[in-house]
Amino acid sequence: MSAPGSLGGRTAVVTGALGLLGREHCAALADAGARVVAADIDGGACSALAAELLSRHGTEAMGLALDVTSERSVAEGRDAVLRRFGSIDVLVNNAAINDKFEHPAAAAEESRFEAYPLDLWKKMFDVNVTGMFLCSRGFGTVMAERGRGSIINIASTYGIVGPDQSLYRKPDGTQSFYKTAAYPATKGAVIAFTRFLAAYWGRKGVRVNALSPGGVENAQDAHFIAQYAARTPLGRMASPSDYRGAIVFLAGDDSAYMTGANLVVDGGWTAW
Repeated sequence: MSAPGSLGGRTAVVTGALGLLGREHCAALADAGARVVAADIDGGACSALAAELLSRHGTEAMGLALDVTSERSVAEGRDAVLRRFGSIDVLVNNAAINDKFEHPAAAAEESRFEAYPLDLWKKMFDVNVTGMFLCSRGFGTVMAERGRGSIINIASTYGIVGPDQSLYRKPDGTQSFYKTAAYPATKGAVIAFTRFLAAYWGRKGVRVNALSPGGVENAQDAHFIAQYAARTPLGRMASPSDYRGAIVFLAGDDSAYMTGANLVVDGGWTAW
């Protein structure tokens, strides 16, 4: 397995760095010795995270204001990273959004497939799919020109199997929310795009893999956590730290002969 310092001398860009898993990805890469670029919309918060990574892990880090849906922002971000570190070796396409309804009381109706707003569908594809495309092209082209690199696209178990709508049912039998079509559709696209890019850039020395995490416990309602745990062979939801090893593995040389794959780390969720 990858040892501490195994990514020494490499520069890793993590999009969506301020999110629950994004912070963990940054910490895992820093622990492995990488220079980490924490990229997200809020540049000030990213700079604060970079300072924290330097303080806690002792490796160089950089905060980067980045809008993954903007071709210009991605190009400017790429140039800023190259000016600072001179190379880009790893890209973690982690930036993504999930459904948030303006009026929670209306969520049960709006999340139904029959009533799901078209603008929410388009917005999720813009961030989850187009954002991955733009970042892969912007940052990944640097890797292809140098002849080496690793791109890790964060997918989901819902890119593999359909959502279990019963998980979102309350103990009294009412349904306050449905998992919508947009999220699994975008995550399925992430896996398909991963295979495309792996085949396209394989001869350029750029490996492209997907990581499909299971659900992460994050202060959800107690009944949801219990229902998810009962549906999972390992009997629990994931903790944010459960994906650290997978990120470092895919980023480093231990996975040197692995590309176009989807690494599923889900506690057995998709096993039955």
